[in-house]
Amino acid sequence: MSPIAFALILTGVLLNASAQLLLKAGTNAVGHFEFHLDNIIPIGMKIAFQPFIMTGMACYAVSLVVWIMALSRVPVSLAYPMLSIGYVVNAVIAYYWLGEALSMHKMLGIGFIIVGVVLVARS
Repeated sequence: MSPIAFALILTGVLLNASAQLLLKAGTNAVGHFEFHLDNIIPIGMKIAFQPFIMTGMACYAVSLVVWIMALSRVPVSLAYPMLSIGYVVNAVIAYYWLGEALSMHKMLGIGFIIVGVVLVARS
């Protein structure tokens, strides 16, 4: 894999992971809600204009463009497993930024993911 292809894959993965974290931060800011016919407009507007959610959606849009560029350079059988790096990034950042638990089971799973990504990348 060329350095440019690797950079595109890593950038796409990190943008995607950032989008997930920003969406979660946005939903935390909005709070728990349920859609009903009488509140769909107010809740929809609250979600649509929440800064974390808007930034997360922008990250998704940019990650899509970057991912398409990556797929034009790398076989999907190599690129797609690299998305698993996002699980590792999300778990670690969610632990520090959002206060989510990072149990031994999760850390073991993260270890398996890292080993799997290394094996796929070396193939």
